[in-house]
Amino acid sequence: MAEIALEQLSKVYADGTHAVTDLNLHVGDGELVVLVGPSGCGKTTALRMIAGLEDITGGTVRIGERVVNKLPPKDRDLAMVFQNYALYPHMSAYDNMAFGLKMRSFPKAEIRRRVQDAARVLGLEPVLKKRPRTLSGGQRQRVAMGRAIVREPQAFLMDEPLSNLDAKLRVEMRAEIARIQRDLNATTIYVTHDQTEAMTLGDRVAVMRDGVLQQAGEPKELYERPVNLFVAEFIGSPAMNLVGADIGRENGRLEAVFGENSLRLDAHPALAPFEGRRIILGVRPEDLEDAAVAGAEEGRTIASVVDIREDLGAEVLVHFGIAGPPVRGEDVRAAVGAEALEATSETTRQRGALFTARVARESRAREGEKIELAVNSSRLHFFDPESGDAIGG
Repeated sequence: MAEIALEQLSKVYADGTHAVTDLNLHVGDGELVVLVGPSGCGKTTALRMIAGLEDITGGTVRIGERVVNKLPPKDRDLAMVFQNYALYPHMSAYDNMAFGLKMRSFPKAEIRRRVQDAARVLGLEPVLKKRPRTLSGGQRQRVAMGRAIVREPQAFLMDEPLSNLDAKLRVEMRAEIARIQRDLNATTIYVTHDQTEAMTLGDRVAVMRDGVLQQAGEPKELYERPVNLFVAEFIGSPAMNLVGADIGRENGRLEAVFGENSLRLDAHPALAPFEGRRIILGVRPEDLEDAAVAGAEEGRTIASVVDIREDLGAEVLVHFGIAGPPVRGEDVRAAVGAEALEATSETTRQRGALFTARVARESRAREGEKIELAVNSSRLHFFDPESGDAIGG
């Protein structure tokens, strides 16, 4: 396996479209890094430039010690797994996995060893003689992965390999890919638009928007310390709640005021320059709890009326409106999609900002009834409304 380094990597198409701009990213030996972002953000274009399937406009791609900008795909020693399985329907699973090695004139004994080793890792031994049409979607995807594994490349590139699977299979295959990558200690770059997939799979996650890298780090870092509004909204499900809030003082204590609510804030030196000004306040759904269940400190609650209650068994999602300036800028729309912003009732929209709370199943919150929610104020997020950048992040 080998490291992969992208240095100021750029792609500009003939019509002037900037698909990728000055992308700098290092993937360590044996590391799995996920490129994630909405459709059209440049993640697949970046992957194709690494693979040699897309010409590079500027910058450098290094694999190990080699600069591979001018090398054809076959000489880069990379294996790619695509969104569609691209299996030969007339060949068995064994022959599909062995085909690339046969084309490279590998000895039969070596082909057999590699295919059987990969089949053992992937749990495909019972189906090696079967053709693709008799296999399940998950088995077909494992055959496609096996075809890549038998090559024993320096690194794997995966372009949304699970997007054609149903929800249950995607969850199962996520775990399979994580296990296989760990067992092989394989350097892997994985592209997806699904932030849940990114957070559960990646050693590190790189968030892209409009061809520009927004933030790269461990999943926990992106979740707890997003650098801007876009990352804050994109990472986390349900998405972070956002509202415009005025920073002031009451009895010498810093507080955030929005609509009829005021929240007492913990000491936060970076907020000092914003006193007397409006900022964007962010709170994750899981940092809100039904005060009737959890209790609450004075000045650490918000109140509203429940619009929708979703009972998921182990937890409950409560949707409600908060009187306060809603945050629906381009960053938010790009992260969650305009459709998501509209998928709420007119009554809720009229109340201002749209909030979701992930509360304990013991909550007795009911639609149309008042609710008081305890806020974990130590986990609040603050953003500059002009730049969208995190305050003190």
